[in-house]
Amino acid sequence: MKPRSKILIIAGSDSSGGAGIQADIKTVTSLGGYAMTAITAVTSQNTTGVNSVFALPPSEIEKQIIFTSKDIKPDAIKIGMLHSSKVVSSVIKALKKIKTKKIILDPVMVAKGGFKLINDKAINVLKNKLIMKVDLITPNIPEAEILTNIKINNLNDMKKSAKVLLGLGVKNVLIKGGHSKTVLMYDIFLNKKKCQIFKSKRIRTKNTHGTGCTLSSAIATFYACGKTLNKSCELAIKYVNQSIRSNLNYGKGHGPINHLNSIKINRKFR
Repeated sequence: MKPRSKILIIAGSDSSGGAGIQADIKTVTSLGGYAMTAITAVTSQNTTGVNSVFALPPSEIEKQIIFTSKDIKPDAIKIGMLHSSKVVSSVIKALKKIKTKKIILDPVMVAKGGFKLINDKAINVLKNKLIMKVDLITPNIPEAEILTNIKINNLNDMKKSAKVLLGLGVKNVLIKGGHSKTVLMYDIFLNKKKCQIFKSKRIRTKNTHGTGCTLSSAIATFYACGKTLNKSCELAIKYVNQSIRSNLNYGKGHGPINHLNSIKINRKFR
């Protein structure tokens, strides 16, 4: 099978393999894409939480992006963990040089266990200088609350928050509803012309580590292959739901999802 698209992932590493760069590579590969990476930080973590974060120098992150893209031009870019204002600025600088048009931003702020992965100064730079340069931003409810200063308790609050993000210059928003307590889960896609609500039945499991990283990488992969942005969101949500449904149950905390759910293994390799 020949890869259908080339995706550059700019994100942090997760030593447990459930989230971050590792989840991104698995997702892109499982959906038939070719994954390239620019690592922003190395984390020591497992399913119970984050133990430490080792930040890479912004200049090295910029070099990874530019040098990789000069040789293999990405069809789309997925951006994840950007932990400092200098890193955000270096990514903006690099993006300007490589000129890739399809960019998905997952504004990673807090790990599943509650560990903060970005400082306040970085949030301000991301909010004022980066989000208007990307095609889609995919915050979960807590991230949307931080970016818009709106407390989200229901579907209407999600819509209000999405509209505030559009007012900040964002072209398209997908607010993920996984943190709500409802039986049915709602994800809202919004731009100035369209509002689409994706409804899913909540899967009762604690094993959801890396769902945000997986979703944004899946969107980038479908989008790079020529699907519309809202169709890419729809297909990516289905892929994540199937990955959660497998319920791997690895580890003692929030276990990973099954990125391989979309792969059919050739008989001779079984």
